[in-house]
Amino acid sequence: MARSTAIDMRTRLQEWIPKIVLAPSVATTLIFVYGFILFTVYLSFTNSKILPTYGWVGWHNYWRLFQLPMWSVALENLAIFASLYIAICIAIGLGLAIFLDQKIRGEGMLRPIFLYPMALSFIVTGTAWKWLLDPGIGIEHTLHLWGWTSFHFTWIKDSNYAIYCVVLAAVWQTSGFVMAMFLAGLRGIDNEILKAAQMDGASNWNLYRRIIIPQLRPAFLSAFVILAHLAIKSYDLVVALTGGGPGWATQLPATFMYSYTFTRNEMGVGASSAVIMLMMIAAIMIPYLYAELKEPK
Repeated sequence: MARSTAIDMRTRLQEWIPKIVLAPSVATTLIFVYGFILFTVYLSFTNSKILPTYGWVGWHNYWRLFQLPMWSVALENLAIFASLYIAICIAIGLGLAIFLDQKIRGEGMLRPIFLYPMALSFIVTGTAWKWLLDPGIGIEHTLHLWGWTSFHFTWIKDSNYAIYCVVLAAVWQTSGFVMAMFLAGLRGIDNEILKAAQMDGASNWNLYRRIIIPQLRPAFLSAFVILAHLAIKSYDLVVALTGGGPGWATQLPATFMYSYTFTRNEMGVGASSAVIMLMMIAAIMIPYLYAELKEPK
C-alpha cells in the first residue's frame, strides 16, 4: 500500500513539474504581452495624453487618427515599402536558393555570407546603410574622390526617393533568410519526381514552373507572413537610417505610433495607431494559422 502511494505521488510529481516550471513564463506572457495588448486597446478609447487617463472618448481617437495627414503618409509609405520589400525579398531569396541548390562548389561558404546580414540588428543595418548612402561620406563621396565627379546618388536626402533607401536596406538584411527558407523547401522535394519528369523530357524551365515552384507553396506563404509582419512593425531600421525624414518621407505606422505616444504626448492617438497595426498583423496571421492548423479533410 505504501509503495503504491509512493508511486502515485511520483507520477503526480512528474506530471506537475513541467507545469510548475512553465508557469512563470506563461504568467509573464499573459501579463506583459496579452495584458498590455488589452490595456493598449483600452487606452485607444480614452483621452490619455502624456500619461494614461481613464476619460472615455469612444471612437474619437480613431476618427482623429484618420484625419491626420501624417497617418495618411505613413500608410502610403507602408504600402510602398511592404509591397516592394516582400516582392524583392521573395524574388532574390528564391533566385539565391535555386542557385545554391545546383550543388555548386563553395556552397558551404556562400550560405553563411548570404545569411550574415540577418545576424545583425536593424539598428546596425540602418546605421551602416546611412553611412553608405549619405552623399557627404558614403558611396557618392568615395567615387568623387576616385575621379567620378559626375556620379550623384542623393536618394536618402530626397523626399521622393528616401523610402526606397529603406527598402534597399531591408532587402539586404532579410533576403538571405528568405533564401534559407526556400533552400530548405527545395531540399525537401522528392528527387524521384524530378527524375521522372526529366525522363519524360521536361525542360528545366517546365520542371521549375510546373513541379518545383508549386511544391514551394508553404515556403512562399511562410515567407510572405514573416516579411509582412516585419514590414508592418518596422521601426528601428527607419529610425537609424532616416529618422522618418526628410520631413515625413519615410514615416511608417510604427514611427508614427512612437512619435504621437512619446514625443507629441498624444497617448490615446498613439494607442489607436498601435491597435490598427495589431489588426493589420492579425489579418495576416489568423488566416495563416487557420490554414496551418485546420485538419485536412
